[in-house]
Amino acid sequence: MYRKQVRRRRAILVLLVVACLMLISISISEAESGPLQSIQNGVSSVLSPVQEGADRALKPFRDMIGWFDETIDARGENDELRSEVAALQQENLDLQGAAEEAGYLKTLEKLVATSGLDGYERVNASVLGRGFSVWYSTIVIDAGSSDGIEKDDAVVTADGLVGRVSEVTGGTAKVALITQGSSAVTARVAGEGPIGLVVPIIGAPGELDFTLIQGDKEVEDGDELITAGFSSDGLEARFPSDIPIGKVSEAIPAEQEQRQQVSVEPFADLADLDALTVLTSGGGTVE
Repeated sequence: MYRKQVRRRRAILVLLVVACLMLISISISEAESGPLQSIQNGVSSVLSPVQEGADRALKPFRDMIGWFDETIDARGENDELRSEVAALQQENLDLQGAAEEAGYLKTLEKLVATSGLDGYERVNASVLGRGFSVWYSTIVIDAGSSDGIEKDDAVVTADGLVGRVSEVTGGTAKVALITQGSSAVTARVAGEGPIGLVVPIIGAPGELDFTLIQGDKEVEDGDELITAGFSSDGLEARFPSDIPIGKVSEAIPAEQEQRQQVSVEPFADLADLDALTVLTSGGGTVE
């Protein structure tokens, strides 16, 4: 029974295939006005409105599918653009960092040349942390004894004196800034001017006071101070000579036996330190 059904289905399939081939052959060989062409045209004219209606009915669904495809493609393009923008931003930051470092090193070379610091090895470092104090007293840098840094080494930026190394470990060092309460720097007015001592001003974080020790000439507004580079009156010098310290922001003339009051603004921005340099293994004169 089952085999008869299979043979019947196969026979029907063969007849349909033969009929289709015959219709295709007749359609190709028949003229445009033939009966088969007429039947085909009639069927098309009947089904055409149905097809147009179906197209109109399905158009919103096709549009929605197209919108989803376009949205997905747009999101993919946006992700690619975001990645490209992020890469360009990082590249820009790297270039800015390299330019800033190059500018810092170039300015530092000028400082070294004008201050006579060629005999010192220079270790460039970055600030890791800052002491929690309004006095801007200490910072921690990412270089230490493994880099050749020792206690009491002078620390500078391209702008001028920062302080000295007060503590050192293998990979870090603590720097006591010149604004620290116990700091004292023997200094002189640039151009062979009077010599004195630069100390922090109590109650004025970040500002310095210049007390005259030698010399009769009064200090004036705008005078620049540099490290003196020698010991005087029992004061032990701790810094190489000729390092810029700061500029006189206010000089009040002396009255009678009172000393002249001189306020100094440091050249280095001690409140916003980032890159700095430690002078170590020096062969020059040190305070």
